Amino acid sequence: MIAVINYGMGNTGSIINMLHRIGTEAEVAERPEDLAFADKIILPGVGTFDAGMGNLEELGFAEVIREEVLGKGKPILGICLGMQLLGNRSEEGKKEGLALIDFDNVRFSFAAETGLKIPHMGWDIVDIRKTVPLVEGITERPRYYFVHSYHAVCRDSTDILMSCSYGYEFTAAVNRGNIYGTQFHPEKSHRFGMKIMENFARCV
Repeated sequence: MIAVINYGMGNTGSIINMLHRIGTEAEVAERPEDLAFADKIILPGVGTFDAGMGNLEELGFAEVIREEVLGKGKPILGICLGMQLLGNRSEEGKKEGLALIDFDNVRFSFAAETGLKIPHMGWDIVDIRKTVPLVEGITERPRYYFVHSYHAVCRDSTDILMSCSYGYEFTAAVNRGNIYGTQFHPEKSHRFGMKIMENFARCV
């Protein structure tokens, strides 16, 4: 069973619906103790870094996530803000993140003449940087849906799973062992997003 964490910062409903559509048992985790019964965890997220970490801490999820993922080895998939919270910190706020992967989140920065807008919003092509179960069977350059103003900067390049270009190349997905994160929204990304969710459910 996959537990989708509800900490007031993400659209858990659309993720649950996609998981059910592909025939995967999934439930919303309303309390930290719900994670003990899950085989895998999804941390969604829309909003600001400090609000997200604040909610995880206040509800008691932060330490339990670390225990389940680092201590017990359960796979976790962070989505959008949920991916950013897997890192150390963000220029968006002052709180410390979950620190499951060694990266910081920085705001996009462009010269005025580029005309590029922040946030980076809409469909974009990504490049897969390494072969892991989450991207199994994806044989073409996939397109995913993004909405974000900040992106991860990994200290170890081997943690970069996917990259994308918006003004410059940035990290679109991360992976270290049983820990995965996508800056894009697989639940909004049609067949390529569904493949990511299928792989997380069945291959990871």
